[in-house]
Amino acid sequence: MEVTIHKGRISLIEGDITRQDTDAIVNAANKSLLGGGGVDGAIHRAGGPGILEECVTIGGCETGEAVITTGGNLKAGYVIHTVGPVYRDGLQGEPRLLENAYANSLKTASSKGLKSIAFPSISTGAYRYPLEDAAEIALKTAINYLKSNEDILLIRFVLFGQKAFEVYKKALTKLA
Repeated sequence: MEVTIHKGRISLIEGDITRQDTDAIVNAANKSLLGGGGVDGAIHRAGGPGILEECVTIGGCETGEAVITTGGNLKAGYVIHTVGPVYRDGLQGEPRLLENAYANSLKTASSKGLKSIAFPSISTGAYRYPLEDAAEIALKTAINYLKSNEDILLIRFVLFGQKAFEVYKKALTKLA
């Protein structure tokens, strides 16, 4: 599914984030940036040890912030590492932190002159953010960014599994 927002596009696909040919892919990292499970582990495995070496040099990332490394062996030239919030009850600032994770990733891509970026569904795996709520925050943030910035031309959400794809599709249909 794809929609046009101002001069850019938002695309939804079901697939593997490590195989994307966008300028950057986003890693749903932990604060240490030293790899982990899920998307984080897959990106580090596929990208090779160079990504981890750069992450060690960077030294970590706070929740809601974003940092950038090269893409190592990936098709994408860069990996933007962001830390989403661990979901507790939705009343501990999680929505704002999740919005910041997406917005700061987009700002980081723009600062490097990148034109395309691929996101996973941040915080919806091990960090237990409810998928429907996370999809709405992710897509609203992407839509608002494209409405006020012309530098990024493609924001792709690469979703793991049919359920996640359907939830994002429903949310995008409602928001776009």
